Amino acid sequence: MNRDMIIHNLEQERDFLEKNINQLIQDRIKYIPIANNELMPFGWRKSAKGRTVWRIVEEVISQNLEKYYHDYGFKSVVPASSEIGVYDFEFELENGVKSYVNIKSAVINGRVNKDDISKAIGLIDFLTQNPTSNLYVATFLINFTSEMEIELVKCIICPTTWIPDVYVNPSNNGNLQSSQYKNLNEMVPRTNEEFLAELIEENKIAKLGGKTKLKKSIRKRMDNDETIVEISNALKLSIEQIQTISN
Repeated sequence: MNRDMIIHNLEQERDFLEKNINQLIQDRIKYIPIANNELMPFGWRKSAKGRTVWRIVEEVISQNLEKYYHDYGFKSVVPASSEIGVYDFEFELENGVKSYVNIKSAVINGRVNKDDISKAIGLIDFLTQNPTSNLYVATFLINFTSEMEIELVKCIICPTTWIPDVYVNPSNNGNLQSSQYKNLNEMVPRTNEEFLAELIEENKIAKLGGKTKLKKSIRKRMDNDETIVEISNALKLSIEQIQTISN
């Protein structure tokens, strides 16, 4: 299958997934009750944050998809057996291809931050072992209601491989982070192979301490009269990367 067809099929599946998960929200899980005004007479206060409820949201979504998969065009939906993998459930459509979804929650109209997506090494291992599988980030935008419910406003689906700002944080356990994964207009269409190559390089830079630390190291080596080829060989980075980082 050529690159254009891979990108086209991924876009078609992304559209299907987003449309049907949003339909599930409207039909069955728009509001998730958490407490009441007697239990929490002063409201949500500091608990009105996505990370406070993300595990509950994830479980509600996964269980409803697992139970009602046929109503929303899926051949099967299977929750992940591990809580520390790169996906939360796998699904299969009638074409027989299995794809995978990583569930995130975010407070609607919240601050734009670089959020953790998955551990870079986990993604590298997954895509190496599953080179033709599609992997998505499903972000559920939530609102905290005065009735002490979580309102699921909508779901945004981004192929993990299309995240525009690929960045591995060297000081945060090597997590792939992104601030733009909820912004569909910024997505960069890539194949798994293209994304994997970029992620491997970003992970390599993170292991060397990140670009800021690496820039100082490269300049110090240059001041000590090491050639760019010697620096490239020592750090196992391309000459182009050395030039880009050092400028």
